[in-house]
Amino acid sequence: MNFAKKFSLLAALAMGFNLAQAQTKVLPPPAPIAPIALINPLIIPNTESVKIEQLASGLKSPWSLAFIGKDEIIISEKHGGMRLWKDGVLTPQIIEGGPPSPLQISDSGILDIALDPDFASNRTVYISFVEGEKAANRTAIWKARLVDNKLIQGRVIFRAKPDKAEPKHPGGRMLFLPDNTLLLTIGDGFHYKTAAQDLGSHLGKTLRLDKEGLAAADNPFVNTPKALPEIWTYGHRNAQGLARDAVTGEIWLHEHGPRGGDEVNLLAAGANYGWPLTTHGIDYDGSIISEHAFAPGIQRSSFIWVPSIAPSGLAVYRGDAFPDWNGKLLVGALAAKTISRLRKGKDSDLLIEEERILGGLKKRIRDVRVGPDGLIYVLTDSADGELLRLRPN
Repeated sequence: MNFAKKFSLLAALAMGFNLAQAQTKVLPPPAPIAPIALINPLIIPNTESVKIEQLASGLKSPWSLAFIGKDEIIISEKHGGMRLWKDGVLTPQIIEGGPPSPLQISDSGILDIALDPDFASNRTVYISFVEGEKAANRTAIWKARLVDNKLIQGRVIFRAKPDKAEPKHPGGRMLFLPDNTLLLTIGDGFHYKTAAQDLGSHLGKTLRLDKEGLAAADNPFVNTPKALPEIWTYGHRNAQGLARDAVTGEIWLHEHGPRGGDEVNLLAAGANYGWPLTTHGIDYDGSIISEHAFAPGIQRSSFIWVPSIAPSGLAVYRGDAFPDWNGKLLVGALAAKTISRLRKGKDSDLLIEEERILGGLKKRIRDVRVGPDGLIYVLTDSADGELLRLRPN
């Protein structure tokens, strides 16, 4: 296998080295991409450990995907709508009944998809999106049923507060837990970073909700005066990766740092992850945000990137197709245009090795998912985005 160099996070933190200087071998350019959909996946030549199949193209800034049946995937387009890929074909029409009039500029638009744990019987889908207008908008959840390729009985069940006058940093990743509660990430709103430490605001938090969008009854701050009861963790910047390890039960989150300081965090109810009191990055103009990377009472990160890779999409691999990947985190990267595989140390919560693949594609990676077949499904981020599938080579 031709993997990127492995890095020790502990050594990097101790010596101040740059965690993101992995060198990825430049691969041959991809083969020409066919229009909208392919019955037979396009094999993109590469010399890495995976075979890359193009399942579809022509997606408008795709953001998330979910498996709703055998050979059937529902896809959200940030600046489009909901699309269906079935039996090798991407339907050209938008699925009717999605969130009405989403704010579709910059980071905002239609975001994540989460299937109800009982989807097979109730066909219920949850869609996070940005609602409102540029001067007053919020991250919200649309709940509907997918019947005959239409979303019916749709309604908003949750709206983050307060409104923000900024289309950036909406967060929006969702994850159902085994107890049927739903996690939702809310970004800090870009110009509202101090709100990440304010328990009276949803900005810069992960929330834990029931299926109707109400606060889970046993959330950590339900009895804290002036705290919003939906809050589960806080001190985040803009989290766009959220995944649970089905074997260990660990819940992982990654978030965008500013200029440097992207983080992977192991979540614990009630924990403070520091932003903006602590950070491993600086502001975009070069100014110091905080003098502290660590502080008492602040949960430390399990992995960081300096400079930033702009992580988006996260999965924990458990499957038979790639046995050497079992238990590793798969992190998509927008700026680095790679997928990073991270390995957790045996005796700590730190992720101690990184291996990078797909750098030769030179495409922004928006979402990474493990399919029911044990293969890896990837969305690329562009106005002509793709659905890719990775197989063992």
